[in-house]
Amino acid sequence: MSIKNVVLIAGVHGVSGRAAAEHWISIPGTRVYGLSRRVAPLPPGVEAVNADLFDRDDVERKLGQISGITDIVFGAYVEKPTASERSEANLGILKNLLDVVERTSPSLQHIKFYQGGKAYGADLGPFKTPAREDDPRLMPPNFYFDQEDFLRERRQRKEWHWTALRPEATTGFGLGNPMNLGMSIAVYAAISKELRLPLRFPGTEKTYGVLFQITSAEILARATTWAGQSEAARDEIFNITNGDSFRWKYLWLRIAAMFDMPAADPIPTPLTVYMADKNPVWDAIVRKHGLQPLPYEQVSSWPFADAILRLMEYDDVSSTIKARRAGFHDCIDTEEMFLKFFADLRRMRVIP
Repeated sequence: MSIKNVVLIAGVHGVSGRAAAEHWISIPGTRVYGLSRRVAPLPPGVEAVNADLFDRDDVERKLGQISGITDIVFGAYVEKPTASERSEANLGILKNLLDVVERTSPSLQHIKFYQGGKAYGADLGPFKTPAREDDPRLMPPNFYFDQEDFLRERRQRKEWHWTALRPEATTGFGLGNPMNLGMSIAVYAAISKELRLPLRFPGTEKTYGVLFQITSAEILARATTWAGQSEAARDEIFNITNGDSFRWKYLWLRIAAMFDMPAADPIPTPLTVYMADKNPVWDAIVRKHGLQPLPYEQVSSWPFADAILRLMEYDDVSSTIKARRAGFHDCIDTEEMFLKFFADLRRMRVIP
């Protein structure tokens, strides 16, 4: 079979990157390279490239011999303590990658990169909802906008195009990821059940009642391939969510039922603090149920879970009308997404 698409996925071990790799590799005539600093198992058929995007020489050594790349999926992210440091670091790794790929692959057609709710100030406080892609920008620095402006400028007089996708609280399988709400809920539920506790919502009463949205990693992966194939997506920004909104006070009861557990009223409980000593409990669960021996620190991301479940005391809703009008219509009921996600984790022997 002839190869039509050669896709390089930066940040392949993240939730979004792994899902994108699984989806792209299922498309006939596609070769997928997964780039990451970490050495970890990849979906079958994905070829590993271990490189440090901070190190331009390392990127040159590892990618310099790979030609014919048609698509870049940029899901790499570097956490830094300040907004200015995040901007400098995350713009730098994108620039290092593109400098090399443009030189080795004149065949480059499209770059897809991920933004998110920080584009609207979701991390800062209440914001206008539903958020729209044409809402005014926030006070810089913001690495989303720095990357976007870099690509806008770089794209001039080039053959390739770009698309920015803005998911919200992407949920899918991934290890060692700092932003993985679904995995954290699953591990929190497993530990609560082992301790014979109800599945108590760890946030405030206010957080329990606000409107929220989530993006399935599978939906985002489909949007990623659509963006690379649709002329309507060229050089545009799209909100991508499951397509529905929910309140935790209703969904949490359903999630508890998925673990055959009673739910309990919210009590603000910082998971970063109260789950810090639960490594022995997790190890006991792994032994008791014959689960994969995955390290506790890799299966959970408590700071992100706290940010969503405790601190998000205001509506977080984005309009997806622009994406629908452009031709992307995929959606999933969020309750069904969680049900399938937890079933997949059990099938992979990640949770009991």
